[in-house]
Amino acid sequence: MHTRENGRVTQHLFFDCDTGIDDSVALLYLLARTDVDLVGVASTAGNVPVDVVAANNLAWLALCGRTDIPVHVGSASPLVADLMTTEDTHGPLGVGYAELPAASVLPSPVTSADAWIDATRAHAGELVGLVTGPLTSLATAVRRDPDLPGRLRRLVIMGGAFHTHGNTTPVSEWNVAVDPEAAAEVFAAFGSGPAPAPIVCALDLTESVALTPDHLVRLAAAASSSPIEYADPGDERGLRSVADNPVIRHLMDALRFYLEFHDEHDEGYIAHLHDPFAALVALAPDIVSTIPARVSVELTGTHTRGMTVADERSMTPGGPNARIAVATDVDAVFDELIDRIGRFAKDVVAEPNSQRPPQ
Repeated sequence: MHTRENGRVTQHLFFDCDTGIDDSVALLYLLARTDVDLVGVASTAGNVPVDVVAANNLAWLALCGRTDIPVHVGSASPLVADLMTTEDTHGPLGVGYAELPAASVLPSPVTSADAWIDATRAHAGELVGLVTGPLTSLATAVRRDPDLPGRLRRLVIMGGAFHTHGNTTPVSEWNVAVDPEAAAEVFAAFGSGPAPAPIVCALDLTESVALTPDHLVRLAAAASSSPIEYADPGDERGLRSVADNPVIRHLMDALRFYLEFHDEHDEGYIAHLHDPFAALVALAPDIVSTIPARVSVELTGTHTRGMTVADERSMTPGGPNARIAVATDVDAVFDELIDRIGRFAKDVVAEPNSQRPPQ
């Protein structure tokens, strides 16, 4: 079910992230969607510590004139394990080379877990949940309110690796590896009752959404940003953007770090946009083909802790508790991301201090 505001269809969405370079792009995409009511942003520890995650979310929202959107802070650590972060992938502050202006607003006093509960109650049956970081905050919310899953319209999770390698251990994807217990609890909570089976965007598919320098050229052009800069693997490491559009400039600085990271790990001068892809799926689930499966998370294996296991043939009891995204139109994904974010960046410059509620 959708509601209408000002004559436009509006989808209520709650975003849980560990910002993060690709989380940053996902956040900008959600802000660019004028048909989306972003009811809150939950900051969860993962790529960087939770206070840095919250600062990044506040900074992006302030840059884009959307300080009306509350930013919530979650636990400083996973449910059981010690926190591990990945500044080598995302930069010392999680946003690559970008130096975002600090926001003047503070996070909400409502915790990330309580914000999940409040949002699902306020928009019962209508809320789309999107998680692009560890599942700590959502798992904590479900512990406090076991009926929460049944109030969601849809849940999209970026996480897991099923028929491909992991990116943190040989078998585990980052978001699950940071807090396997949380992931296990969330998937278990969707195994029965009225809760919709979450759509899982795992590495099997998200690693096909590979941004290149050509995409960045198209993005700058869509924003009418000048000069048009072409990131090249031969560039001096850490080269900073001089784009006149502040959103494009900070994005270029963040994504250049990400391009360099992938290049240094022999993956090519590309950047996997795991999280923006999941954001698009949250709003347009028909862009992916899915298969039903029962997803479990290994918690005790010496070499397999954090591994996501998909029973796609009903070999274990309980039935499917997830829909795994297995195919998409990558060109269409990039067309959508570039067009929306580019036009949004252009509008931010035109109205730098505006508060743009959903239209």
